[in-house]
Amino acid sequence: MDYRLKNGDICIKMDESFIISQTLECGQCFNFNKLGEENYIVTAFGAALHLYSKDGEIVFEDTTEDEFKRIWMDYFDLNRNYGDIKKLLSKKDETMRAALEYAPGIRIINQDFFQCLISFIISQNNRIPMIKKVVYNLSKKYGEYIKTVEGEDYFSFPTPEKLYGISGDELMECKTGFRGKYIADAVTKYVEGNINHKSFGELTTKDVQAVLMSIHGVGPKVADCVMLFSLKRSDAFPTDVWVKRIMSYFYFNKKDTPIKDIHRMAEEKFGEYAGFAQQYLFNYARQLKIGTGKEA
Repeated sequence: MDYRLKNGDICIKMDESFIISQTLECGQCFNFNKLGEENYIVTAFGAALHLYSKDGEIVFEDTTEDEFKRIWMDYFDLNRNYGDIKKLLSKKDETMRAALEYAPGIRIINQDFFQCLISFIISQNNRIPMIKKVVYNLSKKYGEYIKTVEGEDYFSFPTPEKLYGISGDELMECKTGFRGKYIADAVTKYVEGNINHKSFGELTTKDVQAVLMSIHGVGPKVADCVMLFSLKRSDAFPTDVWVKRIMSYFYFNKKDTPIKDIHRMAEEKFGEYAGFAQQYLFNYARQLKIGTGKEA
């Protein structure tokens, strides 16, 4: 994606395939703070980014060209042509077209593996505001200070080594709840080498899922989220209650459908783009409450 430098900022032309709010607030990440309309702070890979829309551009404020290339281009998947992906998916069926039209500005965020893993462990049976709060609590207590923006302090997500040896009970002081023990197990397995994402390249998506599920408290949905949002496994199809509802509602005649059947259908229908389809469908179902009887 083309960009330009302006007074210490990086600017890219606004495009319907990248709307900041749709990308950040569609449930795939929890390390952001909203300052205003299309105006956010994002923390990732030890950096804090202020980005906002203005005068037909998305501004990456006070960001060096090196940092932009090293972190944010890949983080926001800016080198991928989402127009082509959406064109392909829109041909699948009317439901997919409606989901794409509802939020065309969603992009898949490529997150740090460890942060993504811990974040989605926290996400289990949890609401997004609380997930964000716990991520922030962990960062403030165990991470490193980055900078202050508009009176708010921002911190890096803690490294695995920093969390190593901290008990689940102590982690609960950051409001993790029962998930503290799962986080502790994930940290131990990561630091001691039982979970090594750098070795996943030789494994199939199903094999990677099995490795991730060896962590206490990590089920198929969390594993699929981690694969999609940090390992670029775009064939993963995370299925939570919202995805299950929309798939059952539109693709299985509104009948409650086993997840294995949903996965089989998603694999056949969407193939390597299943993860992209999932994110558009998930957002569509959640925002419109599809399948709840309270459709917007």
